[in-house]
Amino acid sequence: MDNQLLTGKLTRLVAGDPDKFGELNAKWSHDSEFFMLFDSDPVMVRDAKRSGQFFRERAEKERPGAFPFLVQTLEDERLIGEGGLWNALSSNRDAWVSIGIGERELWGKGYGSDALNVMLRFAFRELNLHRVNLVTFEYNRRAIRAYEKLGFVHEGKIRGGMRRSHQRWAIVFMGILRDEWESANR
Repeated sequence: MDNQLLTGKLTRLVAGDPDKFGELNAKWSHDSEFFMLFDSDPVMVRDAKRSGQFFRERAEKERPGAFPFLVQTLEDERLIGEGGLWNALSSNRDAWVSIGIGERELWGKGYGSDALNVMLRFAFRELNLHRVNLVTFEYNRRAIRAYEKLGFVHEGKIRGGMRRSHQRWAIVFMGILRDEWESANR
């Protein structure tokens, strides 16, 4: 039995109450680059109270199959990011995944990849999913390289589907199948 299902080499996935999600969302909204990499919404500074209310309302309306997580470091138990699996209880046994590390000084140090790999382990071993999908943006090259290293495959894109910084960028779709993830993690 895997008693460390939600723990990786650098991170642990933990539950977060809506107020904590709101607080962190507001904090990280001050870093416009983080939001441009994480979300397609317009960049704007967020308020902790309003963000908490948004996450509370979303949690009340979530259908089964939503697994939101906060990302915590193992070293000092600091909350450094957020992510989750969405629509994970579909009849197709697939889900959409998201991940974002909000603490800029930890970018490029493996925390996001570690947390995503833990989410994939949860998806494939605990939820018995067949595939996990994600969407990212053409300009987020660091994330694309990390996804490729974890075994995600490019599956398509919407050319010119996103406008950022007076430029058009592709929206990129990637996916990984359970057997691909298992092969990479033997």
